[in-house]
Amino acid sequence: MANRYRLEELIINQLPIEVSKTSRKLNRKKLAGILAGLITFVIALIILLLATSTIRRRIKLPKPGSVKKVIRPKHMKEKDDDILQTLFDFSSIDVATNHFSEKNKLGEGGFGVVYKGILPDGQEIAVKRLSKTSRQGNEEFKNEVKLMATLQHRNLVKLLGCSIQQDEKLLIYEFMPNRSLDCFIFDTMRRKLLNWTKRLEIIDGIARGLLYLHQDSTLRIIHRDLKTSNILLDNNMNPKISDFGLARTFGGDQAEANTNRVMGTYGYMPPEYAVHGSFSTKSNVFGYGVIVLEIISGRKNRGFHDPHNHLLNLLGHAWRLWIEEKPLELIDDILDDSPTISSKIVRCIHVGLLCVQQNPEDRPNMLSVVLMLNGGKLVLKPNQPGFYTGKANTTEFGSASKQDEGCSVNEISISLIQAR
Repeated sequence: MANRYRLEELIINQLPIEVSKTSRKLNRKKLAGILAGLITFVIALIILLLATSTIRRRIKLPKPGSVKKVIRPKHMKEKDDDILQTLFDFSSIDVATNHFSEKNKLGEGGFGVVYKGILPDGQEIAVKRLSKTSRQGNEEFKNEVKLMATLQHRNLVKLLGCSIQQDEKLLIYEFMPNRSLDCFIFDTMRRKLLNWTKRLEIIDGIARGLLYLHQDSTLRIIHRDLKTSNILLDNNMNPKISDFGLARTFGGDQAEANTNRVMGTYGYMPPEYAVHGSFSTKSNVFGYGVIVLEIISGRKNRGFHDPHNHLLNLLGHAWRLWIEEKPLELIDDILDDSPTISSKIVRCIHVGLLCVQQNPEDRPNMLSVVLMLNGGKLVLKPNQPGFYTGKANTTEFGSASKQDEGCSVNEISISLIQAR
């Protein structure tokens, strides 16, 4: 009995020692397992990083017709990182335009040539290839991409992307099958395709596009080169404002700005911009007014001579007819008009003359223009237009010595004069 108690005592006395040893053995095993796991994880991570680096080095350019998303283009400064949405591979555009063939040429302006292209999926595009010799090309290229990447409106041409390869810079737009407005209203045969209903719709559509630029977009945008050749027409002859290379943005409460380099197109520049280099939303309003009178008359402001005073341009001619209470004599005589349409045409002439007034303060804003075009009350009487002297306008900014020729998709006529 005594031996049994002694044996139990020995077992009890030894039990903690054995348990402690067992616990130490288990802790060692756990530690070894953890270390092995960590080593395995580190090795796997190193292998993954090496593999990723190798894959990146071996990535090839996208196949022709494909596009790649760009976050930080190397050719742009850091502050411009977010301006590009889609970057096209240059070789794909080269193929799409049949190597920039003359047969695919749509038009040409101061910044370069515009070509028609077809992507492998059948999508038609318009490609503006910036001239390598254009002094304005680089800045205007970045400026247009910045603006167009953020603008979305049914009366603005959509920028699909761009392409940059060394000194080649391309802008890719949605294709406008009916080309530009000047191809119709100034063409003897095509002008018949634009009846009065369609012309009035175009006048309204351009106004709504400008209203978006001036009031509804994030930044207030001054186009600075608004003209008939920069108004493109889609399948349904809906107008879309294009070519924002010369555009400038205003933020906050900024109302106007000045420049020492006046750039734009004669015949569409307001006096304050052409002479003093001052531009604002009212500069666009003036250009819009010129377009309205050109659409109504089927004649160009530049190159037109008043039959009673050959030194007066189209604006002076329209003003003379207005003060003589004969506004309907301005209309394009190739089209018939009805009493219903005549009142709407006179309303458009009234609005057009309000927009081209000499003093920018007298011109309406685009919200008022849209309201007046759609039945709003016309309470104001227009004053004399820009560059009108009462006799004739002999300044270099008024009538021109020769008629503009041709038409284009994204034509830009750039003139440089020193502001005074």
